Amino acid sequence: MATKTDTKTAQAAESGTEKFIEAAGSSIDPDEEQWRPLTGNNDRDLEPMKQDRMQKLAKFLWESNLIADRIIELPLAFMLSDGVRLKVPDDEAQAIIEKFWYDPINNMDLSLEEFARELALFGEQCYPVFVNQMNGHVRLGYLDPAEIDDVITDPDNKRQPIGIKTKKDGKGNYRRFKVIINADESVFGARARRKRKTFTDGECFYFRIRGLASGARGRSDLLPQMDWLDAYDQFLFGELDRNQGLRAFMWDVLIKGANEEDIKAKAKNIQVPQSGGVRVHNESEEWTALVPEMNAADTSQSARLFRNHVLGGATIPEHWFGGGGDVNRSTAGEMDEPTFKILAARQRRLKYMLEVIGTFVISMWAQFNNRTIDPSDRAFWVTCELPEMVQRDTTKYASAMQQVVGACVAAMNARLMTREVAIEIIVATARRLGVDKEPGQLLKEVEAMIATQKTDDADVDLDVGVGG
Repeated sequence: MATKTDTKTAQAAESGTEKFIEAAGSSIDPDEEQWRPLTGNNDRDLEPMKQDRMQKLAKFLWESNLIADRIIELPLAFMLSDGVRLKVPDDEAQAIIEKFWYDPINNMDLSLEEFARELALFGEQCYPVFVNQMNGHVRLGYLDPAEIDDVITDPDNKRQPIGIKTKKDGKGNYRRFKVIINADESVFGARARRKRKTFTDGECFYFRIRGLASGARGRSDLLPQMDWLDAYDQFLFGELDRNQGLRAFMWDVLIKGANEEDIKAKAKNIQVPQSGGVRVHNESEEWTALVPEMNAADTSQSARLFRNHVLGGATIPEHWFGGGGDVNRSTAGEMDEPTFKILAARQRRLKYMLEVIGTFVISMWAQFNNRTIDPSDRAFWVTCELPEMVQRDTTKYASAMQQVVGACVAAMNARLMTREVAIEIIVATARRLGVDKEPGQLLKEVEAMIATQKTDDADVDLDVGVGG
């Protein structure tokens, strides 16, 4: 039996006045990120097969290719050789950080070098975390990048990873880790929060390098050089074979006036002389040692061309790999600067990674010990101290500092510069000497010092007057 609503709808349809309202809504399946377009993956990332192959090739080249080994190991030596330390102004929080750092499982002094090496090799690192439910103590695990099947990003912000899905094992099982963010879940939108609830196998840190904001995966430092590294190896092996061929020779025996039968008879009885042996013959017989002519020009220039092509792509100067070329001390210093800029950028990324981990360690300690920490309280801000990669030429900067201070004083006396601007210029120069101060804070300290000196001077004058 038709209802009243059905009757009205039919009448509206006949009169052409019916309004259609499109249904609206949204739903998220727990495995939504596992569905991919038929045409392939996100074109900002490598295809899964290529990602796996990149990681395997990077490991193989690092193990077998001398230049690949130097491209990975040299930056580590500059960035980490003198040790790394996490510092927190609060003494109690500092003790928690040190307990985490020197934990026998974490053992960060040893683990950090491996983490940094594999970050450069594989382009990404994932560390599942294990939190003691009694005291909040944090230990780091390790997830091999080869086990990562997919990195799921915020549906409203593709540059923000929110979860890691591992590949299936032999039994078809896989794990889903929630990526740690040192903030409340409210920083995410509704869709991201719903998705993050589906990652129920624990939490992890995820870091990557050489990625794109619109992509999800990282790339190896060796990726651009892989083909050229292999070509350089092939070139050197070819040169080895060619040089072995150049050392080969044969004896050419010329018998003057001999017919075919005489030559055949001589060939049957001839003996190749040994090194240092004696050969006796008359004027009708001539022996000549023949060596192959294989266009044996000097190939060192070709080798240098290929080598520098690979090293240049990695921003490593030639003299770092034993090739002096036309480099002297002066030009070497200029050639090193781009390399140190690249290394400084990677060092800052490592610094960020460690500070993020340290901040999480402090937050877990506070959470499980009923401590409330204000995010704006600098006493609990974690900072990472990394070694200087090169010794600074302090004489040059000290001379510059003297000239800068003199110029600033002269400009202030001539009323051409304010004290605030002078402080900023002096601080910028002082940073070259490794002294990093905020201009505003330094100005306050200077003014306080001046006020204290005026008070002390007034006290001295008063004492002198009374004594007189």
